[in-house]
Amino acid sequence: MIELYLSKVTESSETETAGKMYARVSYKQTMDLHDMAHHMAEHNTAFSEGLIVGVLTDFVKCVREMVLNGNTVKVGNLAIFKATVESNGLEVLYDAQSDKVASATLGVLKEGEKTGAAVKTIKLLAQSTGDFTREELKKDVKLAWTDKTKAEIAAAKGTTGDGSTGNGTTDSGSQGGNTGTITPGGDNTGGGSGGGDEG
Repeated sequence: MIELYLSKVTESSETETAGKMYARVSYKQTMDLHDMAHHMAEHNTAFSEGLIVGVLTDFVKCVREMVLNGNTVKVGNLAIFKATVESNGLEVLYDAQSDKVASATLGVLKEGEKTGAAVKTIKLLAQSTGDFTREELKKDVKLAWTDKTKAEIAAAKGTTGDGSTGNGTTDSGSQGGNTGTITPGGDNTGGGSGGGDEG
């Protein structure tokens, strides 16, 4: 189950999101390779936790090697891993004034430069596939509010934590409020759309 909380965009923001609340995931913990190996070893596997750690460690190294060699690595029902670049906007292939040519290198163009390094930076892209595409995840996901958010909703409604009101009536519970704040340009992923999926 994925637990959610709500963050409110600061009122002072001069955007259409000012004052609105957006759902965010409340992550429970970060699982490293050893944690995942321990979890996998508990699934009635014939392999020891140590062996699984070794295999996963080698797998990570090999994915990095393949990606840096210009390959895409598809891990079925999880993600496609590949390198992607952020590029400079080159105006010409060769600038006679500066004697610079377009180059397949990393760097940032200085103000006024028409050509030079083609790439600003390189990064790893993980694109969901198979059982991890958006449509597939929507079929299986279960969402709930964190306990803190449930209490804040109850307070906003004037009820106690068990859903009862001051006059003894009960309420079935609904979705709403939290006190966190976010600012424009921050992590607003819960209110927008992400990258594409591949089936």
